[in-house]
Amino acid sequence: MPRFAPLALFALALSLISFVRAAESAPRVLKDVTFLVPDRAEKLDVYLPAALPAGTLAPAVVWIHGGGWTGGTKNETRAAEICGTLAAAGFVAVSIDYRLGDGAWPTNLHDCKNAVRFLRAHAAQYQIDPKRIAVAGGSAGGHLALLTGLTADKLEFEPTANATPYPGVSSQVRCIIDLYGPASLLTRLETDAKGVPNGKRKPGGDLKVFDAASIDDPVFALASPVSHVAKNSPPVLIIHGLIDGTVDIGQSWTLAGTLVRKGVEHEFILVEGAGHTFDFEFWNKKALSRDLRPVALAFLAKHLAAR
Repeated sequence: MPRFAPLALFALALSLISFVRAAESAPRVLKDVTFLVPDRAEKLDVYLPAALPAGTLAPAVVWIHGGGWTGGTKNETRAAEICGTLAAAGFVAVSIDYRLGDGAWPTNLHDCKNAVRFLRAHAAQYQIDPKRIAVAGGSAGGHLALLTGLTADKLEFEPTANATPYPGVSSQVRCIIDLYGPASLLTRLETDAKGVPNGKRKPGGDLKVFDAASIDDPVFALASPVSHVAKNSPPVLIIHGLIDGTVDIGQSWTLAGTLVRKGVEHEFILVEGAGHTFDFEFWNKKALSRDLRPVALAFLAKHLAAR
């Protein structure tokens, strides 16, 4: 039987204690939960705080992945970091899949709204306060998050009849987090690898997603979040990297300017040295120049505070 020196035993004990504490505080993840109508294959993952005291109701956040409206998955590394961060801070978070590819619009938006409705409809099951729900997303997911929050309960953008399992349930959210999402499909531009625009229009990537005939198709005005900003829109946190080579930073400047003109409360964070597809901590497996966890959590704490 091997012998251990006292210091080695002490270090081992500390290691075991740390492991147990980490396990106790780690979020619980429920995989592949159904949230759409039965003929749809897309699912969501639920990230739950390690332990919520009996009678406590948690705020909740829907996370929407990116991928140019044609790819991506709820299982992305970014979703795990962001939803894990939220659950560790006491939020219930869901990472969702949604309709992708040709003709996905507007079903992709309806799927996001159904995710908000899912949280409300299952509030008791997951100890959620149905009055304290937010939506967040990155890239194409940021675009859909903005539209989800800015068009809430507008009938022409809501899933109805057989498109929703939750008739009569609201899709309203208290606030929105937009990570480098396209905000104006009428003015989006192509860029080089360092995020410098070349002057060419790039409305929605693959036109087939929106069933668009050309880059001037009217659908791009309808599908632009800036078209739906109103004075009563929910607060928005905008986060964008300064060297984004996928979504030109002008998208976030345009959104911020529109929010200012309409008098909508917002924060606009620029991240030095960051390109596209970062989470709250990392881009390209390297730490960001600024840890965004305190920024996002403070924004959510402010706007999802119990009333």
